[in-house]
Amino acid sequence: MNGIARVLVVGSINADLVLRVSRRPAAGETVVAGGVDRHHGGKGANQAVAAAAAGAHTSMVGAVGDDDWGRDQRQSLEAAGVDTTMIAIVADVATGFASITVTPDAENSIVVAGEANALVSPELVATARGGAADVVVAQTEIPVHAVDAAASLAERIGARFVLNTAPVVRLAARTLALADPLVVNEHEALQLLRLLAPSRSSSLEQIATELRFSSGARSLIVTLGSEGAIVLADDTTRLRAPRVAVVDTTGAGDVFVGTLAAHLAGGASLVDAARSAIEAAAHAVTRVGAR
Repeated sequence: MNGIARVLVVGSINADLVLRVSRRPAAGETVVAGGVDRHHGGKGANQAVAAAAAGAHTSMVGAVGDDDWGRDQRQSLEAAGVDTTMIAIVADVATGFASITVTPDAENSIVVAGEANALVSPELVATARGGAADVVVAQTEIPVHAVDAAASLAERIGARFVLNTAPVVRLAARTLALADPLVVNEHEALQLLRLLAPSRSSSLEQIATELRFSSGARSLIVTLGSEGAIVLADDTTRLRAPRVAVVDTTGAGDVFVGTLAAHLAGGASLVDAARSAIEAAAHAVTRVGAR
């Protein structure tokens, strides 16, 4: 990286409860977990930790409850080198929580209770000390108006805006148009495309091309897990991922986004930043937990 890379993450903070199961339960079925782990999580917090691990000076805007989980989350972020002074502590509201089931094939299913994350407001974002940021990152586990505010903040301070639409929600056209890049996985790419425009595309390359056009995003990355990623900017580039022994895919996408933001903030090209992000995500799936 060139100089000090500065990243501001606007997003969610959760406590994660990871349940290891032999298979996902069917409707009305109970499956006994073979193991339980508690981790720090939330897409925003995970991405902030990944950006800091990649060498960026990282700050976070978010909200936690005035409870043990909230204190634990802030301490974990601080230990990872993330500036937590812009995280709101909200009384009488619980810290966000996620229940994650992981099957033997290392794939996961996640249910999130937003709780304090639902109180991340445009006003909180507007008061953030974003002037020192080269890249502003947002995801959609927080209210859409806060995501819109993060895009406006990035535009106002002249920072690059990295938008991860996970989960897929309807966002303002202006917010999508400011994304550079818009980051989605292959499932989210199709969901978002169908939300924006009718499409009969079947190949990933066609879906990615149509999504970039329909969203108006300045650039687009579609992550493909073990297959790497497709990067669309001036050209379309297919990047491969290294082969690794997969243990747990939880949070791999967040490692990708946070690492990508750090390298973009440090002056890397989009393709080079994505290549570094793929390497970091591949390393992340060789261990348990989102971070």
